[in-house]
Amino acid sequence: MTGLRLQKYLASCGVSSRRQAEQLILAGKVQVNGQLITELGTRVDPEQDQVQVDGKRVNSPTHKIYLLYHKPKGVVSTCHDPEGRKTVLDSLPPALADQGIHPVGRLDQYSSGALLLTNDGDFTLRLTHPRYGCSKTYHVWVQGKPQESDLHLWSKGVLLGKTPTLPAEINILQQDEGKTLITVILQEGRNRQIRRICEALGYPVYSLIRVAIGTISLGDLLPGNYRNLSSKEVAALLVKASYQHPK
Repeated sequence: MTGLRLQKYLASCGVSSRRQAEQLILAGKVQVNGQLITELGTRVDPEQDQVQVDGKRVNSPTHKIYLLYHKPKGVVSTCHDPEGRKTVLDSLPPALADQGIHPVGRLDQYSSGALLLTNDGDFTLRLTHPRYGCSKTYHVWVQGKPQESDLHLWSKGVLLGKTPTLPAEINILQQDEGKTLITVILQEGRNRQIRRICEALGYPVYSLIRVAIGTISLGDLLPGNYRNLSSKEVAALLVKASYQHPK
């Protein structure tokens, strides 16, 4: 069989990750040469076939874009929001946002900090698939003064849902009256993972900011602003994401 799998082609065009592209196909949002595609396995020839998502033609990006964005609190980590909330793409110039830019992973609406944006679907897969390990560093203000025993338990992995979390690095940075600032380094990113664990341990989160992704630090980038990643930074992220977790 020739051509590219449809979900891989959509990812390479920056429409979404491959997993998200599969969901788009199954949801009946993708057409190839005017024909609705609802089953996985379809292959396309980028030189010959016309692909549309939600009625909009998909084109291969002319060049790959990699951005570090400081997501403000209240902004949602999606390209489109049915509730009309501000999305990460709203901070980008339209000419840039129209080049298939999408977020690499997520930060929940009430958290802020480092978020990668790209139109490279393979890059997104490498940094978000569970089998790869790209560390993420957070500064978290929690209520109370966490006990060392609780932090040790968290660092070894705790049951979240039906499966335990991967080991994490937890350290206390500062303690004020009634609250504590901790740094958390994770090798995974489940939905609201830090908030859920803190709540379960009895230390609700006041505020949460992601300060680094792999070797890329947020630095002095202001909320709502973004910058281009250098080729060396992109390469370093891919190296950090090359570790495969044991099954």
